[in-house]
Amino acid sequence: MNFTGRFSDLASAYVAARPSYPVESVDVLIDGLGDPASLAVADLGAGTGISARLIAARGPLVYAIEPNAKMRAAATPDERVRWVDGTAEATTLPDAAVDVVAAFQAWHWVDHAVAVAEARRIVRPHGRLAAIYNERDHRDPFTAAFGAVVMTYATDATEQRRANALAAFAAIAPERTRRFEYGNIHQLDRDGVHQRADSSSYLPQGNAAARAMHAELDALVDAYQEDGVVNMHLLTLVVRVDV
Repeated sequence: MNFTGRFSDLASAYVAARPSYPVESVDVLIDGLGDPASLAVADLGAGTGISARLIAARGPLVYAIEPNAKMRAAATPDERVRWVDGTAEATTLPDAAVDVVAAFQAWHWVDHAVAVAEARRIVRPHGRLAAIYNERDHRDPFTAAFGAVVMTYATDATEQRRANALAAFAAIAPERTRRFEYGNIHQLDRDGVHQRADSSSYLPQGNAAARAMHAELDALVDAYQEDGVVNMHLLTLVVRVDV
C-alpha cells in the first residue's frame, strides 16, 4: 500500500505542532562512529525536516528522503540537509553512501522487507540502522486524556501499526540491537493542541467528527492549561541496529 499522499494537506500543521526529539536520541545514533562532521545520515520519511535539521545540528550531512513534495516544500532550508525525492524502499542513494540509516516516526509507513534491504544497501560497513518514535507517556494525566481523545476518533489502526513496526525493526538482528528511551516534553498552546491533532493523518478532518474532536480538545486545554499552555509528555524510543 502506498502512503505517500497521506500528508499532502497536513504540511502546515506538521510544521506548527509536531514535536522535536531529544538531542540524546541523535547522539546515540552517531556515537562512536567518528567525527560527526565526517558522517552522513539518511533520514527516511523526513517529512518537513524536524529530525533532519536536528541531526545536521550535531554535525553530519543529512540526506532527507521524502516522497511527498508538499512536505519537502514546507521544510526550512539547512546547508547540511540535502533533500531527496525518494522513499525508504528506493532512496536513489548510491551503495554504501551513509553511516546511519534512520527513520523518525516513519517506519510504520514502509514495506519493511524492501526497506531493510535498501537500508543495508546504502549503509556503510560498521554503520547503523535505527527507528525512532515519539510516543505519548500516559503516566501524565493531560497526555493520557489527549490519547483517549485520539483513540476515540482514530479513523484507522495507525497507532497499532507504529507498535508493530517498532517490534518488527527490533527483530531485524536481535543480537545486534539496543533500545534506548528518553523523556521528551512538548509544550503547546491551545492552537498547538488543535494543530497537533490536525497533523495526524488518521484523525478526522473538516467534518462533524472533527468538530466534535476539537470541542473535546478545547475542554482538555481548559482543564489542564497553566498560563495558556499544556505539556504533552512523550517517551522518545530508539531502536538501534549495529550492522
